[in-house]
Amino acid sequence: MLNAIKNNALILVIFACASTGLVAVTNLATKDTIAEQQQKQLLRVLNQVIPTRMHDNNLYQACTLVTDPLLGTNEAQPAYLATLNGQPSAVAIEAVAPDGYNGTIRIVVATDMNGKILGSRVLAHQETPGLGDKIDLRVSEWILAFAGQFVTESNLDDWKVRKDGGKFDQFTGATITPRAVVSAVKNATLYLNQHREALFAQPANCGAAYD
Repeated sequence: MLNAIKNNALILVIFACASTGLVAVTNLATKDTIAEQQQKQLLRVLNQVIPTRMHDNNLYQACTLVTDPLLGTNEAQPAYLATLNGQPSAVAIEAVAPDGYNGTIRIVVATDMNGKILGSRVLAHQETPGLGDKIDLRVSEWILAFAGQFVTESNLDDWKVRKDGGKFDQFTGATITPRAVVSAVKNATLYLNQHREALFAQPANCGAAYD
């Protein structure tokens, strides 16, 4: 009986080690493929918020890390610097809405050099399907409402959902999520308004963060 227990325990240990090893090998084998797919997906999004006619450089590579409370987190966030014929043309920056209904919401916002918002997209969220997930372009076109807008000292009160006296639509049964995104887009744009030109003087240093 004791030998049978020992044998079974040994089999379990061997099986656990083999399973762990298989997972490790699989992760190692697919790491580069996953990273490549993530890069392609991010590039697709960046080329949506900064139209290809506005840049002739690789936005993924023209990236610098910045830290500021306006970006919704204490972690460094990537800013992507667009140039056309060697001249600055636009900037896209990632930011966080820390106050989503089900947690943080990651966004990217792009503006031209005059401060006009070219586009914005939600990169990641955990909002409720059928309610808060309407911030996702795959679900609705709500996020497109920011394109063409400006954030100025005179229109800050507009940057709220209609329920709060602003000009942006909320969702039926879900106000917290769009409220969080509107605020995050506004704050990210305020950051770009303050630092847009200075960003082009910073080194491209995102590489280590993506390795």
